[in-house]
Amino acid sequence: MDKTLLKGLHVLETLCQLDGAHYTLEQIAQEVGLTRSNTHRTLQTLAHAGYVRRDPATGSYQCTLKMFELGTRQLSRMDVRRLAPPFMRELARSTGETVHLSVLDGMDVVYVDKIDSPQPLVAYSTIGGRAPAYAVATGKALLAFQAPDYIEHYADAIHQHTDATHVSRSALKQELADVARIGYAINRGEWRKGIGGVAAPILNGLDNVVAALGISGPLERLDHKKLVEYAQPLKAAAREISAHMGYRGEYFGITPGNS
Repeated sequence: MDKTLLKGLHVLETLCQLDGAHYTLEQIAQEVGLTRSNTHRTLQTLAHAGYVRRDPATGSYQCTLKMFELGTRQLSRMDVRRLAPPFMRELARSTGETVHLSVLDGMDVVYVDKIDSPQPLVAYSTIGGRAPAYAVATGKALLAFQAPDYIEHYADAIHQHTDATHVSRSALKQELADVARIGYAINRGEWRKGIGGVAAPILNGLDNVVAALGISGPLERLDHKKLVEYAQPLKAAAREISAHMGYRGEYFGITPGNS
């Protein structure tokens, strides 16, 4: 490995993570554990490349926005529809059920990708099709991470579909709070009678929920015990997709390298 490059990256990462905007050469050297001369040379190189700026009045250093610009460009190229299929295929193989990838549009989810179950009795859906977000698992996994007033804004769109549909805003909000805490949502026949599912959110590098990954099928196969059982590999898959999307935080009890 190129030790000089590693030193430069260490200095850059440390400077970006320090609290406050400006740090002196001596402070940075102490933080990174390098000599003053090594730190000075590294900072000069980073400044020449445009990653660091030196304040001529105080002699202190700060990061520029160049890393943000590069990160934003990379994030813009990360398409969840491109990254998710291998994980969807593995979930479909291991569960034998239909696997969906959904995004939120108002109070609906839109299915942007799916893998059908080989079983004779399946949960019917189509790519590009819609479902009420408050009544399906992928929708609830997405709604749980919206602004606090999101449900109120779309309150008129909530309708009864089956006896199991939650039309009470207070009950729905409580359920979404639980989803945000545990990291997965369950549908027990709330849109289509006898059809249920479980879903987990997918996050990007800006810590925003951008999609949901879900498993669905007949409740005669997917009873509550089975849905909870499938929640764990589902969360692991969603966490891995999130990592590929640039997410670096803890994923509802699943830390990087522990999924």
